[in-house]
Amino acid sequence: MLNEIVLVGGLIFVFTLLYLSFLLPSKMIGNDEDEKENSTKTGKGRGSGGGGDGVLRELSLTNGQINRMNKEEVRQKLEELHLETRGVKEVLKKRLKSYYKKEKLTPDVVGVKSEHYDFLLVIDFEATCMEENPPDFQHEIIEFPILLVNTETLIVEDQFHSYCRPTINPKLTPFCTKLTGITQKMVDKAPEFPQVLEDVLDWMSSKGYGMGHSRFAVATDGPWDMCRFLYQQCLYCGIPYPRPFRRWINVKKHFANFYQTRGGTKLQEMLASLGLQFEGKPHSGRDDAVNIARIAGRLIQDGCELRVNECLNNGRVEPVVPPRAKLASNN
Repeated sequence: MLNEIVLVGGLIFVFTLLYLSFLLPSKMIGNDEDEKENSTKTGKGRGSGGGGDGVLRELSLTNGQINRMNKEEVRQKLEELHLETRGVKEVLKKRLKSYYKKEKLTPDVVGVKSEHYDFLLVIDFEATCMEENPPDFQHEIIEFPILLVNTETLIVEDQFHSYCRPTINPKLTPFCTKLTGITQKMVDKAPEFPQVLEDVLDWMSSKGYGMGHSRFAVATDGPWDMCRFLYQQCLYCGIPYPRPFRRWINVKKHFANFYQTRGGTKLQEMLASLGLQFEGKPHSGRDDAVNIARIAGRLIQDGCELRVNECLNNGRVEPVVPPRAKLASNN
């Protein structure tokens, strides 16, 4: 009886070794999560056939090798390729992966047309506030900056800037002035919001918005500028919500999804993850917009395809589903 038990145990052990020897090689090629990511983004994966499979397998192997590198090894490789070497480990690895992905994945392999914008309209409002805002406090926009960023050169080609005179709480609190740097004198001599918005739309038209020659996309640091400040301001003023601002690029969301860093996604935290310092005064609308533009520019350089990812529907923020995700859900 004992001999039979030993024999059965031995056979189980041998069959286990044979199974593992067959399974492990396929699992050890590259990084399975990277392969899954590449397959999802290109629509071609295991068992799908096609000329792109070899490229995807090679790219998966490369990603696996990068995952096993330490920060200094990744930094040295980036330096050899004459790429930016600042940033935390997750940022550096993503930058290197994106470089090889761009080298390997041609449009015929990807099979999806990119959603390209010629210009970003980077916006960051400042609004009236108190040190402790009561629940029913009505924020009013007091600074309206827009930077026109060329997505090819990443240069700020032009900008619109205006302060707005508040009417619900016309006197700024000392806290608001200290936080934003906006003084009572600045807003007292500024036009009211409806006039500023009209000036904004005229300025956008003068830059070619809506003319069909170039593609524009609004970019913000999160949804609050659109759904809280602009939407509520238009309701209070009794004016229609402007059509150009119904859809936008949430830079914060792209940053979190693309780099997947352990740091936060507040403006200064994102800059720190990229190895950058804040330029200017925090909570100055124009300076905040400048730094949002810097983050957006780094995302573009590192291979992130900035897409419109949020919209406003009856005052509620909703995600904008990219075309490839819609196609996948319909199949």
